[in-house]
Formats: sequence, structure tokens, C-alpha cells
Amino acid sequence: MRTFWVTWCRKILKKVRGPYPTTHRDAMAWHQISVITSETIAPKLADFFSTLGAVSVTYMDAEDEPVYEPAIGETKIWTNTQVIALFELDTEPGLIKSLVHAQFGKASLAGWLHEEIADQAWERAWMEFYKPMKFADKLWVCPTGQEQIEVGTVCLTLDPGLAFGTGTHPTTALCLEWLASHDLVDKTVVDYGCGSGILAVAAILLGAKIAHAVDIDPQALTATRDNALKNGVQEQIVCYLPEQFVTVPSDVVLANILAKPLIDLSRHISDLVRPGGQLVLSGILAEQADAVMGAYEACIEFKPVVQQEDWIRLEGRKR
Repeated sequence: MRTFWVTWCRKILKKVRGPYPTTHRDAMAWHQISVITSETIAPKLADFFSTLGAVSVTYMDAEDEPVYEPAIGETKIWTNTQVIALFELDTEPGLIKSLVHAQFGKASLAGWLHEEIADQAWERAWMEFYKPMKFADKLWVCPTGQEQIEVGTVCLTLDPGLAFGTGTHPTTALCLEWLASHDLVDKTVVDYGCGSGILAVAAILLGAKIAHAVDIDPQALTATRDNALKNGVQEQIVCYLPEQFVTVPSDVVLANILAKPLIDLSRHISDLVRPGGQLVLSGILAEQADAVMGAYEACIEFKPVVQQEDWIRLEGRKR
């Protein structure tokens, strides 16, 4: 039944869209449709928008509701979620609305809004906000085209992309500051929860011998490989899904994730650190410090907490 319904929707949309001439206006605008629905319907609605030809679908919080840490492998969204879909200009918004209402019912949807929005160079829009950053007078993190060449420093080129991690967030900044402040020459490093790979790449640029980058998200591993290649360190960074990574006791282990998974994975992460090696943990709110340290205290001797805004960094040495 669902296959028939999807096929029928596609046929109807194809007829409505038809062979329109491409004008300058067409090439410079999009239909944006947003609607508020429940956390159970939101993923289904997002899939349905994609089926109808949406070029992108985004979730946003409809009520300023905090979403607390998910379990490992779990994705949480808000109780009331705004689903925003972007369609090409030759799509008929009225028909999309009718098809969505027929599929989900009006009662489960609220705040339907259609707007025509101007196009822009989306992939470069972040440049207004993302500028070169320097850590511990030794490490530059710069967007493409703004690289800094300075004696006594190294420069990491990184653009926002598939995965989290540009150095702008306090948790990442705290880890970069630590890396740039320590001797990494010939060290073996593990970046657990690598995201964009920024910590692994920085470690190699700062002298590490090899970095093992681990993440549950295949897109994060793709981003890490891309950033390693961009910075010419692809031969020294090896990427793994967690189930592929055989424990390699390493000189330095960094885990910039969240407090709950740090606690849940404490034994595994501790095993990655060689005796006398260093452990750096971040993604932790100040009030979570004691709980996280308590999960590691049997084998890690921690130094004083370092805080930036509401976030902290824990660092210690394995006994």
C-alpha cells in the first residue's frame, strides 16, 4: 500500500511541476515549507517530504525545550518539532500540503507555513562567522583561503562540513588548547568520537606519529578522511567504527563527546590509555564533572578542572 501511495504522489508531482522554463528568478529562489508536529510523526514527515522531492529537511525545536543526552546510538528530538523542508521553485506548495494532510491528517500538524526564500551561496555562508583561531600560540585553525603562516606555529585548514567540530565550540577549543600546549612528538593518539577529525588532524600537525579516529557515524569518518587529506596527513590517520577498532594502548586519548557516554564507556576508554599515558575528556558541563571523574578515578589521576563558559575539560594520567 505504501509503495502505491508513494508512486502515485510522485506521478502527481511530476505532472504539476511540468517543463517550466528556467528563469533567473527560478534559479535564485526556493519554496520553504515548515510545519509543527510530534516527535513520533516528525521523522515520518521528514521522510515523506523527501519522497515528495525536498532537497533538504531540517528539524528545529518548536517550544524551546531542552533535549538531554541520548543513550549511545540514540537520536532524540523535541516533543513538538518544527520540520522544515526546502523544495525547488517549480514544485506546487498547495499540492504538497494536500498530500501531507492526506497522509498524516490535519489534526497531527500545526503552524503550516509556506515561504519563498532567496538562494545564496549556502556552502560559503558560514564564512561570515568562522574566522582563523589560534590556540596556545602554536596552533592555527583556519577556513580555506584564510590560512595563517607564522613562524613557530602550524596551521590546520578546516571548513564546516558533514560532521561537528571546527574549534568554535568551547568543548573543541578546550581540547585544541590542550593539544597545542603539550609535547606530542612521536606520540600515538586516539580521537574517540572524532566528528570532523579536527583533534586527530591537529595532533598529527603538532608532531604525533599516528592518530586513530573512532566514531559511530560513518559520515564523521568520511569528514575525518577528507580533512586529513586537505591537511596532508592522510597517511597518519586511520579511521574506524567502534566495532572495527581493536584496543591499542596509546600515549594520548581524547574523547570529546558527552558526559553520559563518557561514563558508560569509561572502562573501554580507560583501556585505550597506556600506563603513564594521558587522558583528555570534554563535552562535559561543569555540574557533571564529579560524576565523570568518579567513573574513571580507579585508574586515572586527574588534574584540576579547566572550564570555558559552561563546559569543562578533564585531564589526567593513567596510574
